[in-house]
Amino acid sequence: MKHFFASIFFLPLCLLAIAQTTSTPDNVWGKLFEEVQLKSAMGDNKTFVDMVPHHTPSVILQKYNQQKPADSASLRAFVMENFYLPPTPDITLKEAVSLNNHLESLWEVLLRKSDEKKQAGSLLPLPKSYIVPGGRFREIYYWDSYFTMLGLVESKREDLVENMLDNFKWLIDTYGHIPNGNRTYYLSRSQPPYFALMVDLLQEQKGETVYQKYFSAMEKEYKWWMNGRDKLNSRETSDRRVVRMPDGSVLNRYWDDKKAPREESYREDIHTAKEYTGKDGMAYTNLRAGAESGWDFSSRWFADTLHINTIETVNIIPVDLNSLLFSYETILSKAASASGNTVKSNFYKEQADKRQKAVLKYCWNADLKFFFDYDFVERATTNKWSAAGAMPLFTMLATHHHAMFAEQQLREKFLKPGGIVTTLYNTGQQWDAPNGWPPLQWIAVKGLMNYGYNELPKTIAERWMRINEDVYKRTGKMMEKYNVENIQLESGGGEYPTQDGFGWTNGVYLKFYHLFKQQL
Repeated sequence: MKHFFASIFFLPLCLLAIAQTTSTPDNVWGKLFEEVQLKSAMGDNKTFVDMVPHHTPSVILQKYNQQKPADSASLRAFVMENFYLPPTPDITLKEAVSLNNHLESLWEVLLRKSDEKKQAGSLLPLPKSYIVPGGRFREIYYWDSYFTMLGLVESKREDLVENMLDNFKWLIDTYGHIPNGNRTYYLSRSQPPYFALMVDLLQEQKGETVYQKYFSAMEKEYKWWMNGRDKLNSRETSDRRVVRMPDGSVLNRYWDDKKAPREESYREDIHTAKEYTGKDGMAYTNLRAGAESGWDFSSRWFADTLHINTIETVNIIPVDLNSLLFSYETILSKAASASGNTVKSNFYKEQADKRQKAVLKYCWNADLKFFFDYDFVERATTNKWSAAGAMPLFTMLATHHHAMFAEQQLREKFLKPGGIVTTLYNTGQQWDAPNGWPPLQWIAVKGLMNYGYNELPKTIAERWMRINEDVYKRTGKMMEKYNVENIQLESGGGEYPTQDGFGWTNGVYLKFYHLFKQQL
């Protein structure tokens, strides 16, 4: 018994070694990489890191050293001569079709077959087929996939859901965790941990054998998120993704072990780091941790609420991350019980109970009557209003008392003509006002429904579907995000233009359609 409890948070060093020895584009291409990215030779910095070389690195680097292309145009010409451009899904409508028919056809457009062998580029090959989001996002993404799966289930494509789960299990077994996406440059970080919820989704369709199939992978990923817990004490209060709170409880934060600019946003990170106001040398860690959150970027992570150069992600205990891990622990307990393992079931139930108490203690603001992130350095809630405050309802961590006030705040502060707005702050960042995002609509709707609310969830869903439908009629596209405050304007902000496709938008729309429109 003692051995089990002592080892539950231990991550095998061999798995860390695998991730550390996988070459990333900055290491492979050196000076060429730096010049191409800093001079924006390919426009979007993500383009170059996704390209596949024609020849071995030694051959290309020898040519680069001989030719010495210096300006942006000559660098672009060199890259185009020596690399293949990454493919982008073609979602152009061939003929006018209904939105639902369009979404059904898009699954095949966004489908990627199994990656049979390792290419010379940054892609981490996956053994089975999967859905990509669309646009510049040419690989599988971790948290996107859960919301995509909602639509796949409605489309009766449980086969694809299982294939994607098998791919995630393979990533966990190979690297110890699910990276942000299946690229080498994403290996040092993850994304919001939805794997257990994905397993639960498939279990609802296929029964408890699903728990048995994926239990070991769920447990291994959970250990990865809790790695370093055994190192915490009253003096060393944080390590990687775990933080010891003042009362001794343990909660989680976002993190990234690599202290360097993100390869896919290299130029932007260099610029932000030069203007970083912190004195801790943590600019790149904070930026990468913000990317791990999926909310890249948002006022949630900014010390002054408005400017990215004040980013302090690693000081923040995110309410949504810890609510997700509460759900993870709850599902692990349920899965262990289904397999007859009472010891593990009780253990994970105990972890969930402890986390619930800690989140309610540290992330609920009784004066403002809403859930907020917690700044463990300042020892106070951040009091930055964001739709992440709906996550405790989504995972059923909140009590009915909390849910009552949360419903009121969501209705009075967040409900807009196009759905739920991300935050109340217009900063120019994409995870702020006036943008609304598909996952946040589903989290708010499902969360409210969990506590017996019907009117507000229906209103959110109907407004969101309407803006999806209106934009589709005008453009023939489904977007990754929408301007929910002024539904006549496009969304914006962030490091890249709004992308179309779009996996999680399609999934959430189909789920809402099933719940609120198909019945009419």
